Amino acid sequence: MTSDFKKLGIIAGGGTIPKMLIEHCQKLKRPFFVLAIEGNADKALIDGSVPHLWIRIGQAGTGFKKLHDEKVEEVIMIGTIKRPSFFDLLPDMRTTAFFAKIGAKALGDDGILRALVREIEAEGMTVRGVHEVMSGLLVKQAEADIRRGVEVALALGRLDVGQAAVVQQGLVLAVEGIEGTDELLRRSGGYKRKGAGGVLVKLRKPQQDMRIDLPTVGLQTVKRAKESGLRG
Repeated sequence: MTSDFKKLGIIAGGGTIPKMLIEHCQKLKRPFFVLAIEGNADKALIDGSVPHLWIRIGQAGTGFKKLHDEKVEEVIMIGTIKRPSFFDLLPDMRTTAFFAKIGAKALGDDGILRALVREIEAEGMTVRGVHEVMSGLLVKQAEADIRRGVEVALALGRLDVGQAAVVQQGLVLAVEGIEGTDELLRRSGGYKRKGAGGVLVKLRKPQQDMRIDLPTVGLQTVKRAKESGLRG
């Protein structure tokens, strides 16, 4: 059965999607190898059944070589990456050459990512989007974000703090305090990650008397959610 699939390289950051992708490969018996980014990927992601190598962001060159040695044909970069420390960025020789080559393009995240894709594909590997491998992922991830948002919003409500939370890719971007939902949405827009947008979850507080205090989501809230890059 494995001969039907090209071997997949998974460059794993934080959040829940890398684990979902690994489990998807295991279920289909698709061969894969994981490059787990230190300080980002969940350590619980990796167990004895998962072929992997932990690397710092600055060890991209080491990672490329490992993927090549593992005969990886397709690569998916998935998960969140926190702003790295100086140590994380200390480059190996291959990564030093990579940054020297892309020069000023390294000033922006998009420039680095596009250059990284070109570098991977120059090694004979094809970069894929996770949705190409897991067609139902976007809906499932939204459902996971909603469940997380409900959990957080209920906790806020019990403490009489607020009613709403914004969650993206399993990460809580912002929670509502005294400022209200519109300001919550404005703040969350500054923390959004690349990839599918997050969701706003707003619930009544468990102790809330809905006869006199009915929580609502109006048209303005929907517009501001869209402006903040949310998908629901």
